[in-house]
Amino acid sequence: MVDERERRTNELDDTPCYVISVAARMVGVHQQTLRAYERLGLIKPARSAGRIRLYSNADIARLRQIQSLMNDLGVNLAGVEVILRMGDRIRRLEEELRAVRAELDRLRSTRLPAPRE
Repeated sequence: MVDERERRTNELDDTPCYVISVAARMVGVHQQTLRAYERLGLIKPARSAGRIRLYSNADIARLRQIQSLMNDLGVNLAGVEVILRMGDRIRRLEEELRAVRAELDRLRSTRLPAPRE
């Protein structure tokens, strides 16, 4: 049940719903800043059929993280890129570790046949 709720929450977070002007206002930056972040690969908004950039709640959270790293910690864009990539890599490794642990638990619970003599 918790997994289903988490999955639905993640789907809502990934649903593109904000145009660039709204996203820029939410984060407190200029629209050109968001375009620059996209060119640098820091953010990848979805596109509508008319090629309009659409930002999700997850994108907004990532943009806020970028702003926090730069404004609060004084990290430059190159540093932000490294930090975000490392965070993404850590999340992927944690997911992989969870899957391996689940498989290990499954294998440990499997009853093995008695050894032959």
